[in-house]
Amino acid sequence: MRRRIEYTWRLRELMAARGMNTISDLLPHLADRGIELSASQIYRLVGSKPERMNLTLLGALLDTLDCSFEELCPTTIEAESSRTTKKAVGDGPSPDGSIRPARARIRRPE
Repeated sequence: MRRRIEYTWRLRELMAARGMNTISDLLPHLADRGIELSASQIYRLVGSKPERMNLTLLGALLDTLDCSFEELCPTTIEAESSRTTKKAVGDGPSPDGSIRPARARIRRPE
């Protein structure tokens, strides 16, 4: 079985709960912790779910918001079945709905 990890990013919600309504409210707190980011970088961080993040930045966010990682980024793990059934070539319609022709056999002339 394969396992897929899903997560949500709750930075905007936690900022609002702490009275930080704009990104300019977050900038000085991060600067106090040695994190220098541009306004556009903070805007992307707050507005969308990050794929990668520096651990120093993550620690600064957790310290600034006084929260745990589970509160900032709750994760869920979903199990997927990795088994698939294989169909023989020419065995009915393909997954996209089109009909595939039967495979040709080439033989040497006798």
